[in-house]
Amino acid sequence: MGRNLKAHLLLFTVNLMYAINYLVAKGLMPNAILPNGFILARVTGATFLFWLVYLFNYEKIARKDIGRLLLCGLFGVAINQLFFFNGLMRTSPLNSSIIMTASPILVFVLSIYLLGEKPTRQKIIGISLGAIGAVAIILLSARGIGSASPIGDLFIFINACSYSLYLVIVKPLMEKYKPLTVITWVFTFGLVYILFWPPTTQEAFLAYERTWLPEELIKLAFVVIGVTFIPYLLTVTAMKTLSPSIASVYIYFQPLLVSIFIVGLFYFGFSDYTNDFTFWKFLASILVFIGVYLVSKKRKVVKSIKIMN
Repeated sequence: MGRNLKAHLLLFTVNLMYAINYLVAKGLMPNAILPNGFILARVTGATFLFWLVYLFNYEKIARKDIGRLLLCGLFGVAINQLFFFNGLMRTSPLNSSIIMTASPILVFVLSIYLLGEKPTRQKIIGISLGAIGAVAIILLSARGIGSASPIGDLFIFINACSYSLYLVIVKPLMEKYKPLTVITWVFTFGLVYILFWPPTTQEAFLAYERTWLPEELIKLAFVVIGVTFIPYLLTVTAMKTLSPSIASVYIYFQPLLVSIFIVGLFYFGFSDYTNDFTFWKFLASILVFIGVYLVSKKRKVVKSIKIMN
């Protein structure tokens, strides 16, 4: 198998895991575990695993970079994950995956203000179309179309904004240190923030006290290991061969893969999210995808590694 083909398969596998995560995490909340407790379990487990690998590949960080790492931990892990899980519990997996694909638009908007990137007419049109599509999805949820909720969609959008800000501010660190070094410290500081958020420990204790079914424990392990730790390693391996711009394209597979899983779960008699497939939501999604395409076309992509979604 050629190196390029292997790298593409690795990236597809990563995004396949992310797509499954929308349904697996959604299925665990709120009966098995509440969202804030879920975040604590995920980030604690992932941080532990990252440190296991990092200790064998240790790289010292400069004291002057700690402040930026603290910001990255806040926006890339704490705020990002708090709003993602709380949003996913309230809205549909399909809405979540569509809204998350708007991240490149948000990254570009933030780059205009923080990095001085110049907007072009094409990119302004893309930003406008993407914004209209994202707002339309939230308004459709407010009208009761599908199983989503406007507050849940709004939380997912805030999550995407927080993650996009992280992508911008982490860029200098990714250029200076190894990706593993950055991601380990980002998760470490992110875990500290999460521990200071009272609902996380309260909900974690509630989850600890209940009796977990074996399939629930498997799902929890999948989210901690299969959607956080393993995808990171696969992405780093793939990007030794492929460019970051190619890797970023794979995020657009997620809504399609989520849709396939939704139909599959319905067909085999499991969860039913099929009422989220509506004509108007389809049109709104097309606007988001066109907007992302226009913003991303012929543009230098921020060099970073996707943490999770």
